[in-house]
Amino acid sequence: MSAEIKNLNPKELWEIFYELTQIPRPSKMEHRAVVFAKEFGEKLGLATHVDKTGNVIISKPATPGFENRQGIILQAHLDMVPQKNSDTDHDFENDPIDAYIDEEWVKARGTTLGSDNGIGIAAALSVMQDGNLKHGPLEVLLTVDEETGMTGAFHLERGMLDGKILINLDSEDEGELYIGCAGGMDTSGKLPYLAEPVQIDTASFNLAITGLKGGHSGLDIHLGRGNANILICRFMFHAVDRFDMRLASIEGGSLRNAIPREAFAIVTLPPDQQDDFLAAVQDYESTIKTELGLVEPELSFKATEVDMPVNIMDKISQDKLVRLVYGMPNGVIRMDPDMQGVPETSTNLAIVKSGDGEIEIQCLLRSSVDSAKLSLGGSLQSVFELAGADVTHSGNYPGWKPDVDSLILAAMKSIYERDFGKVPDVKVIHAGLECGIIGDAYPGLDTISFGPTIRFPHSPDEKVHIESVQKFWDFLVRTLEEVPAK
Repeated sequence: MSAEIKNLNPKELWEIFYELTQIPRPSKMEHRAVVFAKEFGEKLGLATHVDKTGNVIISKPATPGFENRQGIILQAHLDMVPQKNSDTDHDFENDPIDAYIDEEWVKARGTTLGSDNGIGIAAALSVMQDGNLKHGPLEVLLTVDEETGMTGAFHLERGMLDGKILINLDSEDEGELYIGCAGGMDTSGKLPYLAEPVQIDTASFNLAITGLKGGHSGLDIHLGRGNANILICRFMFHAVDRFDMRLASIEGGSLRNAIPREAFAIVTLPPDQQDDFLAAVQDYESTIKTELGLVEPELSFKATEVDMPVNIMDKISQDKLVRLVYGMPNGVIRMDPDMQGVPETSTNLAIVKSGDGEIEIQCLLRSSVDSAKLSLGGSLQSVFELAGADVTHSGNYPGWKPDVDSLILAAMKSIYERDFGKVPDVKVIHAGLECGIIGDAYPGLDTISFGPTIRFPHSPDEKVHIESVQKFWDFLVRTLEEVPAK
């Protein structure tokens, strides 16, 4: 049961994290988490403010004797990514997360865990609660809707924060310090189609790509994992030429910032072709398992007979859709020439969904080079428009430019090396952190990001390493004690 995690160390942090697992907080529906954070600050007798967007700011005075230290802003986001396995019965708007201990990890049963960014929230609130810590002036900033648009950061009120150092608690590798991140943009296309009645003498099947790992569309995009949307359309690209196959509906992926793990399509074809069609499904599964077996050992592609649908797509729109998705750029476009092993520019073909005479395709673009991001958006727009789709670009946010001369970076490197016996890695991250956006609202912030070790965020395989949480906490406490003076 999830309550067992309350006995882990540091105990206060894990107790708060447990409380967060009991509060449904998917993006754009994190109002209960806002109330929780607000009441948490007020019960401690600390100045607590909720702005018009829902961001929560809690302030704590300096420990006596530490008033001359630079003010610190501890920042995390309140929402979580709601992903679950298709065979898991879970309502993210109402059900708690069922977290459990699996040896050295904390995981969730069939859903995302919410350690992204629940551990960061728990750490920040633990600092505010702990009366024994030594620190300068402190503020906690908890933002809303980070995962689906960074709405909280974009609409953060000016003049509410006094701190000069921003410590973002949303990174996912213990022992690493992040000083920059990629910017992002959503590019979506909508393709209309006509619904046609199905012929009476028809065999109907549900095509299902399942078992893929998915993962974070920034942190995991370079790992070569399968994209369910592209894989299912790759099969249909060949099937429409070989069989009289017609597409009734398609649904793949569910979140713009998660690599799609599953995709489903309802198709029809003449009954006399179904044996060859099912054999083709088996052959294709064997092919992609051979290609992706080491990366995607649980991959499955099956065709299951279903009731005949009422309508199918007109053939012209069907063929446009299949070719559009199959041919769309996806994955890493360019690696960063200055940061070994880090993507510079990428795109995730995240969602494909049909219904009510329209097919919607959503992509999330990331790049540490703004011009490259915009160029990639233009490339995707060209492909969409060639297929006759209407294109929309939205949610464009800046990257966070590294500052190698940062004072907080120098201090934290020295602390980590002294206390943990090694020099921390200093990196930029191919994911969207809120640091650059917050820095636009509060120019001159000295900014850094760090966190515990979290694996497979944005997927039901998400897990957080227990021992790393203790090190993360210890490092945070020691950093607060040794913040540079004003």
